[in-house]
Amino acid sequence: MSALDALDIHARLRDRFGAAIGDLAGTRRDNFCATVEPGRIAEVCAFAKAEPGLEFDCLSNLSGVDYPKRNVIEIVYHLYSYTHRHVFALKVGAPRDNPVVPTISGIWSHADWQEREVFDLLGVTFEGHPDLRRILMPEDWPGHPLRKDFVEPEEYHGISTSRESLLKA
Repeated sequence: MSALDALDIHARLRDRFGAAIGDLAGTRRDNFCATVEPGRIAEVCAFAKAEPGLEFDCLSNLSGVDYPKRNVIEIVYHLYSYTHRHVFALKVGAPRDNPVVPTISGIWSHADWQEREVFDLLGVTFEGHPDLRRILMPEDWPGHPLRKDFVEPEEYHGISTSRESLLKA
């Protein structure tokens, strides 16, 4: 079977979910994407995985990006089909003051750890996640280090967080 192009994938998602799927964006085969209404992301992902012809059997990456000027944290889902060799990305915007989106860990089990990483570093809550807790930072670490307004504490439990640069001029 041949890979669908991004226009076909986008059209199939729009046919099924209507206005919950935003416009197609991107400039190359490997970076086409569409936005999804936050509350519909799990439903869209389940469809993308199971629908004949789409069969996105792999969530190759789930990441987040902080956009303080837009007051949004964007969660990006990179999908890949081993069966059809096509790729597509979905993006969800969550408000910075209360970033909550449904979990997709029941669709692709490895999303469990990827969602925990986005929770830990950006503060996004994945509603329905079976074990949402920090994965990289200590449980009592203050804040979320990948937020653009994050200020690292000068010390943590009495240990200085500043280090002399190893790069000597």
